[in-house]
Amino acid sequence: MGKHEFMTPKAIANRIKAKGLQKLRWYCQMCEKQCRDENGFKCHCLSESHQRQMQIFGMSPGKFVGQFSHDFESAFMEHMKRNHRSSRVAANVVYNAYIQDRTHVHMNSSRWATLTDFVKYLGRTGKCKVEDTPKGWFLTYIDREPETLLREGQKQKRIAAEAAGEDRHEREIVSMIKKAKKSSQHQPEAGSSQQATEIDKEVEAGEKIAFSFGGASKPPVAKPASIERHEEHKSEEKNPVLAADTPPPKSKGMGALDELMKEQELVKERKNRKDYWLSEGLVVKVMAKSLADYYKRKGVVRQVINKYVGEIEMLDSGHVLKVDQAELETVIPQIGGLVKIVNGAYRDSLAKLVSIDEDNFCANVHIEKGSYIGRLVPGIAYEDLCKVHA
Repeated sequence: MGKHEFMTPKAIANRIKAKGLQKLRWYCQMCEKQCRDENGFKCHCLSESHQRQMQIFGMSPGKFVGQFSHDFESAFMEHMKRNHRSSRVAANVVYNAYIQDRTHVHMNSSRWATLTDFVKYLGRTGKCKVEDTPKGWFLTYIDREPETLLREGQKQKRIAAEAAGEDRHEREIVSMIKKAKKSSQHQPEAGSSQQATEIDKEVEAGEKIAFSFGGASKPPVAKPASIERHEEHKSEEKNPVLAADTPPPKSKGMGALDELMKEQELVKERKNRKDYWLSEGLVVKVMAKSLADYYKRKGVVRQVINKYVGEIEMLDSGHVLKVDQAELETVIPQIGGLVKIVNGAYRDSLAKLVSIDEDNFCANVHIEKGSYIGRLVPGIAYEDLCKVHA
């Protein structure tokens, strides 16, 4: 049995030594051979098989480098797509996970000399969102697959259809209110007017008017209208408070409309009230005591992850943190500042702060942009408003 056969001690020792990752500079991509040290790599480069492979490479070097670069980029992006599709991750973390496979295409055979050059290439081509931070380069995968784009298009169409339906419903309510106001002004109550005209005719004819009550044996004699008016005037002079305190009759139509409008507000509140409120561009305050260096400091939401976690860029230091919305607090600007309604019936509407009610912890706003533009909304709670970064 030769010393390099499969089950010999020498072959087993070589396999044990070769197990795991080796240094990149001692790997030959053309021969797909990993050497354990510098001497072994030198011996390999002088071997006949390597010389033949290099002669083939010398015939069309651009073709081989382009193929290796394409394979490296494809495998790297596939790893990003499968493992970090919707998260921001350090480039070194992705690269270290990618090279765990010993059969991967090594970067020293591609057109990129360093990982930084490769990351910058991904940013220039728009395949990833690239950020240079004090902790290193960070990547965010940009999903451009047709299925994802189709889903996003359908989502935008659904949102637009819902907004159009709400606008149409609002216009119908406004038209109903206008019709009710016109009918209440021009149509008095039919029963009372008819009864009044009949009584006036009987008084002008000089007839006596009798009213029948359940317990009365004799019908009372009605007084002339002039005497009744004189007695009423005397009673008002004696008791002026009674005449002043008598409330005007309520319009039944307007009461029903008020109830309808309140019901519509409740429907909008139930529909738009969510358990998450973060969105990009908001100015928030960090309230996590575990982050002592950033406690009660303000930052801007640059990205929202999974609806509940925000990437916060601190305004004073520029550091980027990942903070859960439970450890964040909304910021209320000065009167006249621009705010965003982050929850409730008027969610996602941009508004101007009109006044603040400190006793009830709420504010009055005037909507400047959105489906309800021009509306003055009173009593919005502090936690439903947040300052917008200019």
